[in-house]
Amino acid sequence: MKKKKLLPKSILSKLGIQHWLNPSYLLTQLLLAFIVVGVIVLGLGVGKSIQTNLLGIQPVYAQRVTPSDVWQQIYQQLPDFPLENKYISKENGKVAENNTLANRLIRYHIYTKGRAPIYRLDWKLTLADYLGANEIMYDTSYPGNDSLRENPIEGDRKAITNLTRSQRDALVQVLVNIFNPTSQNTVPSNPNTTTSPATSTPPQPPQRGGAELLK
Repeated sequence: MKKKKLLPKSILSKLGIQHWLNPSYLLTQLLLAFIVVGVIVLGLGVGKSIQTNLLGIQPVYAQRVTPSDVWQQIYQQLPDFPLENKYISKENGKVAENNTLANRLIRYHIYTKGRAPIYRLDWKLTLADYLGANEIMYDTSYPGNDSLRENPIEGDRKAITNLTRSQRDALVQVLVNIFNPTSQNTVPSNPNTTTSPATSTPPQPPQRGGAELLK
């Protein structure tokens, strides 16, 4: 029987077969394949993780309370807070009793300005808007402009302006407590106690004749 002649290396090289017969080449290809598969799997895992995190990042307050119900709790805790609910509805021509100042304040804070309702500073910024000390408030985007015959923005700003500083602070605290019940206020145990300033003894002038006494 005739022995089959092996193809020369030059022909194998042209056919691209020589690389496949090279052990180091095969090992390199396998490593590259593992790396590519690992990157794909890792990418899928990270993508799912990011998607899960993004879907899971929901405001804590949204899981506990809804802004449309908070205004009732405000008037329960602050019965003296202005209602400002005498405006006429465009839809039925009746007084919109549920369209209160607290309702519009919350909607302006969360939806118009996109501020978080669990921080005191954000609520203070919103009140500063009403006082004309922060950002400009626009009539067209103010809550109630599209549902009430009269835009309540001017009346609401006047009502907030007429509040005392302590009343505004109480409002902010109630809002934060409602939207973030887990928040705790650290109050000193003895707020009335004051630390007495340290008394220092005035420097005494050096006594004369000290050098003579040492002789």
